[in-house]
Amino acid sequence: MTPARPRLLVLRALGLGDLLAGVPALRALRRGFPGYEIVLAAPGELEPVVAMTGAVDRLLPAAAPGREVPRSLDWTEPPPDVAVDLHGNGPPSHRLLQALRPRQLLAFAHPETPEVDGPPWYAREHERDRWCRLLRSYGIDADPHDVYLPRPQTASPAPGAAVLHPGAGSPARCWPVERHAAVATELRARGMRVVVTGGAGEGDLVARLAKEAGLDDADVFGGGLPFGRLAALVADAQVVISGDTGIAHLAVAYATRSVTLFGPVPPSLWGPPDSPRHRALWYGPEGDPHGRRPDPALLRITPGDVLRAVDELPGIRHP
Repeated sequence: MTPARPRLLVLRALGLGDLLAGVPALRALRRGFPGYEIVLAAPGELEPVVAMTGAVDRLLPAAAPGREVPRSLDWTEPPPDVAVDLHGNGPPSHRLLQALRPRQLLAFAHPETPEVDGPPWYAREHERDRWCRLLRSYGIDADPHDVYLPRPQTASPAPGAAVLHPGAGSPARCWPVERHAAVATELRARGMRVVVTGGAGEGDLVARLAKEAGLDDADVFGGGLPFGRLAALVADAQVVISGDTGIAHLAVAYATRSVTLFGPVPPSLWGPPDSPRHRALWYGPEGDPHGRRPDPALLRITPGDVLRAVDELPGIRHP
C-alpha cells in the first residue's frame, strides 16, 4: 500500500481579497513543503481562484460571518502534520487548529495561547508582508511580491473596457454611486467603454449606477459574475476603478491598471504593490472599517481625483 502523503492544513476562511493577499504565503508553503498535500480551509465559492494559485491541492470549505473564525472545520482525517494559521493572530483561530492535534502549528504568538511559539503580531503591517514574515520566522522563504495569477482561458465579455466596481465589504468603503456615475460619464465622453460589476447581493447598487451613467444592459454585470468571466474581464480591462475590495486585488494579480479608492483603511495595510500601473487614492484620516455609511476619508476623494489618476496611468487609451 502506498503511504499517505503528509498533510499541511492552512486556515484562511476569508474573502476574495484576503485570499489574493495570501497567495505569496501559500506559494511559499508549496515550495517549503514539497511532497505534502496542501489543504486550504476557505469559503467554497473561492475554489476557482484557489485552483489558479497553483499552491493548493484541495479546498476544505470553511466560512463564518464577517471576518470571524469558523466554529469548526469538517476535518475527518488523521491529525494534519502541519497546520498554518493565516487567518488571524488568535486565540480563536489557534484553538480551532489546535483541536485537530497537528504535529506542528505555525502561527503568531498570543498571550492567551502561550504554547504557540511564534513571532509577534504587528497591527500596522501590510497584509502581504505579515504572512510572509510569519513563514520566514519558521525558516520558510516567502516573497510578498509573488502575487500574479496565470491569465484566464475564458474570453473577456468586454475587452479593453474601464471596469467600475461600486460595492465593497462594508458601507464605510463604498464611494457614493453618483460619484461613480460622474466618472463613468466622463470616461464614456472620452470614447472609452465603461462596464459595471457587482458581487452577490449588489444588484440594486449596480443598477442604480448603470441608470445614472446611462449604461446599456450589455455593460452591466451585477449580481456576481462567475469567477472565470470576472477574471477574464479584469485581466483584459484597460483600467479597474474600485474601492478597497476583492476586485482591486484581482487587478493586481493580473497586472491590470487600477485606481483604488481607500478609506477608512489606508493603503499601507492593504494597498497594491508600488507600481506605475496602480494608483491608490488616500487622504485620511483612518476611521471605522465597519461603519454604516461612507467614511469621511473616502468622501474626500472627488471624481476629478479619480479621473486625474486614470490619466496618470501608463498606456491609457482614449479612442
